[in-house]
Amino acid sequence: MLEEFFSPGSVAVVGVSREEGKVGHYIFDNLLAAGFAGDVYPVNPRAADIHGHLCYPNVSAIPARVDLAIIVVPAPAVAPVIEECGQRGISAVVVISAGFKETGPEGAALERDVLAAASRHGIRILGPNCLGVISTSSHLNASFAPSMPEQGAIAFMSQSGALGTAVLDWAAGEGIGLSRFVSLGNKADISEVDLVRAWTDDPETHVVAAYLEAVSDGRGFVEAASILSASKPVIALKAGGSDAGARAVSSHTGSLAGSEQAYDAAFRKAGIIRARSVQELFDFAVGFARQPLPAGPGLAILTNAGGPAILATDACEQAGVGLASLESETITALREALPPASALYNPVDVLGDAPPQRYEQAAAILAKDPNVRAILVILTPQAMTRAADTARVVVRLSKSSGLPVFASFMGKAGVAEAIPVLREGFVPHFEFPERAVITLGAMLQHRRNIDTPRTSPVAIAGDRSTVRAAISHAQAAGRTFITEHSASRIAAAYGIAVPAGGIAEDLLAARTLAADVGYPVVLKIASPDILHKSDIGGIMLGIADEAALNAAYEEIIRGVRARMEDAHIWGVTVQRMLAPGREVIIGVNRDAQFGPLLMFGLGGIYVEVMKDVTFRLCPVTAEEARAMLSEIRGFGLLRGARGQHPADLDAVIDTVVRVSALVTDFPEITELDINPLIVADKGAGAVAADIRIGIGG
Repeated sequence: MLEEFFSPGSVAVVGVSREEGKVGHYIFDNLLAAGFAGDVYPVNPRAADIHGHLCYPNVSAIPARVDLAIIVVPAPAVAPVIEECGQRGISAVVVISAGFKETGPEGAALERDVLAAASRHGIRILGPNCLGVISTSSHLNASFAPSMPEQGAIAFMSQSGALGTAVLDWAAGEGIGLSRFVSLGNKADISEVDLVRAWTDDPETHVVAAYLEAVSDGRGFVEAASILSASKPVIALKAGGSDAGARAVSSHTGSLAGSEQAYDAAFRKAGIIRARSVQELFDFAVGFARQPLPAGPGLAILTNAGGPAILATDACEQAGVGLASLESETITALREALPPASALYNPVDVLGDAPPQRYEQAAAILAKDPNVRAILVILTPQAMTRAADTARVVVRLSKSSGLPVFASFMGKAGVAEAIPVLREGFVPHFEFPERAVITLGAMLQHRRNIDTPRTSPVAIAGDRSTVRAAISHAQAAGRTFITEHSASRIAAAYGIAVPAGGIAEDLLAARTLAADVGYPVVLKIASPDILHKSDIGGIMLGIADEAALNAAYEEIIRGVRARMEDAHIWGVTVQRMLAPGREVIIGVNRDAQFGPLLMFGLGGIYVEVMKDVTFRLCPVTAEEARAMLSEIRGFGLLRGARGQHPADLDAVIDTVVRVSALVTDFPEITELDINPLIVADKGAGAVAADIRIGIGG
């Protein structure tokens, strides 16, 4: 897939300028300088040759087969060139030219013309408005980037050409090898989904890194990245995360769910490691590319200074990286090998006067400990420090131990000679130890991703005809939400427990219903025009007997008519009053890119003020639901704290899975809130006390 973009036999550059410094000329120079083995054909009707290469007036005049065309002509001329490429049988095109949808409506129209021409001939297009493509294994530099990276194992895609040039310059400066580099540009055709699919089976690529500003096909991206991340680490830096433009919503879930939550949930579901800065993107990519994956948690810190070791230890706690608990035999061996003042219990401090040999002895002992799964070597330059020789010790450790090994040689001038030694020995070096720990945390995350069995959601045999009828009825009435009684029927159709009760058209019917379900009861106004009942006094709780029911009924009807005199009132909903329990919220908001986004959290003040919630993309498995419960800060209240009985967590998990199935089966549901779900003690179940469902077309 996309093979002709990465391993073409020949390349045509359409729009090669005769002037040095012009984009087309620069791309042509890069192709030659990189040592591309195939034929390169410059196309310019006003030039006889470029650097001694015969120039052709158009693509049709090229006498041989062309696998890849690079187009660098003004935007209005691109579509005709695409037509010409199609007639010549060229199926892969990179459009460097700008002036398309990024410039406004006229440019967008030109881009549509380009796509139409490509579609007629089955041409795949990268760009337009992009930096180009690089494939180091085929010595292809079809870009106007200032440098060609070394051959390596990292494939990088970027939606920003400027950031792409910075990445390439950084890679060249740090000696980091890339397998592929792709500037996506406007993504008129080829997108991040295509590249993820292409790199899944690419033998040259072992790590995939991406700078993304938006994802075109959210569900397709998650599906493709899930397959890729099962075998290769995928690291993404997502920019443009402001939710300032989020649409107005009526539910708690909708108000808390924004693009950042959606992307976090999507990356989590796809097994993508999210970098929070360009620095982390670089660090993670290098860590994965240069060191083996840790077998599990258990970091040993080897240092010649206490302060940096404390910083690294603090970072371990923040990043979820556990320190290795050293075996007694290891501590005994360290005690025999190191000076009496050394710290032996991890972090291991070999003291400020440590020569390379002391580092080597301690490192060899740590590497043999079965609890040690990774080693971080910290060095601060002191008068007696031999940084370069110690770096050679670290390189030998990396090669012999089979463990992931990281180095943090702190300082500048005092460690300058050591850094190239580490780099050439493929040991990732970090200026500060916290960065090394965070990188190890990312590698442990990938280890958990690939070690955790991937399960599919259990099929829920819901009564779809009941749900379909309720949605169709609301749509026919022109409503954008489901009435409470219908929402309860929908929930019950998918096995979600709801309070016993129903709608009473008058006081007599309310008395009958209350007697059937048993006191105490709850009364709620029943109206297709009222969504937020509590705001207008439309709910009364704890009605203990018939006399209280009579008074409550009159008060609700009178009060609602006074506040909303035009509302159509069906009567009241009568429900059995639920016993007290833990209150949680389960909600769904349909994200425009990724589909239904499910939220879980504690109810009441925890969602209103503390926003103690977590998100997943639907469909949600039971394992994902269980993880959601444990992620919220208030999980201890559900698990049982200070002598309280534990809540029925299994009932909560079951409800989460059923809600997920409901909104997956019915894309018309745009918003859903169960707030609260009343959770009884373990084994006693959970009941959805209040349900709101919003629908679209």
